[in-house]
Amino acid sequence: MEIIVNTTADLSVAAQTLLNRFPKDRIFLLYGPMGAGKTTFIKYLCEQLGVKDSTSSPTFSIVNEYDSDNGLIYHFDFYRIKDEQEAFDFGYEEYFYSGAYCFIEWPEKIPNLLPEEAKEIQISIVDPDTRKISIR
Repeated sequence: MEIIVNTTADLSVAAQTLLNRFPKDRIFLLYGPMGAGKTTFIKYLCEQLGVKDSTSSPTFSIVNEYDSDNGLIYHFDFYRIKDEQEAFDFGYEEYFYSGAYCFIEWPEKIPNLLPEEAKEIQISIVDPDTRKISIR
């Protein structure tokens, strides 16, 4: 599945499309280069799920927790971890296997810890205003 995004309004539609297409899935891995829009897309996914609070990148905290109309949501950013042991140290399993939504930026930093059932989202920069979101 591929979605072309040209505006922020398109991001809202893309987020709703993804959630409608995968209603039972809870773990989503977001891949893409720095500045591709991973955090921004997660913001729109959270809005579609009913998060009322503002969302932000958990770059330094590793994980942010949000309350939503659909239960808890965990937003991870593994960019700054040095190795998979750091994910073990903060108890990633409790989050990943809690049944809550988990949106994971930089999952390539923890390849051996990722659940097999997780959906992969690749965000590619087409040009300064256009992104391609590929889901598998």
